[in-house]
Amino acid sequence: MTPEHDFRAASALIVPALRPVGTQGMPITEAEVHGAEPSSKAHTQPLLDEGPCGIPVVYTMAADGFDIVVNGDHLLSWGVGPEDVQDAAIANLASWSARAPWTDEVSGDRRLLSSDTGEGNDAARVLLPDVREHLARELGAAGRVLVGLPERHLLLAGALRPGDAEFARLFAEFVIEHSGGADEPIDRRVFELVGGQLVEFAG
Repeated sequence: MTPEHDFRAASALIVPALRPVGTQGMPITEAEVHGAEPSSKAHTQPLLDEGPCGIPVVYTMAADGFDIVVNGDHLLSWGVGPEDVQDAAIANLASWSARAPWTDEVSGDRRLLSSDTGEGNDAARVLLPDVREHLARELGAAGRVLVGLPERHLLLAGALRPGDAEFARLFAEFVIEHSGGADEPIDRRVFELVGGQLVEFAG
């Protein structure tokens, strides 16, 4: 059975992916598992979850050269609920993230950590509590922790030391420039980790 028809096969492949604000789809909280008409317009739309700071989350399965985005028809075919998709996706992302490297760059008192593996899961790592804890632990002692999610293939975090307003400006400029040139952009905002959660950076 192919993953599109067999949840046992699909459950090992599903991962979450961040999308730009304004992405259209069917809210995952409204997804119907039983009693819906297959292939209706609503059920062919991507399942849309809400990530931090209103960033949309979809669920994808890698295929040959492209991604299959999970929709309502998949739930009907699999006979599972949205929570099963969410749980499988986060578990797969966590397993991948545990093996994925970080790039650590230091310039004087400034330090950046980034995830840029090219495998497409980098930005979504911010959904994992263990990743947020890692960034806070590595960067938080030096100051506030800035986070950028300019595109699907990049998660960027930096330590904002007290009085270093130039770093915040440079960080924001990099995020905007990188997002503008990306094939799969996500967000041009700068975020901050506060209490283990992602919030919009207020300066």
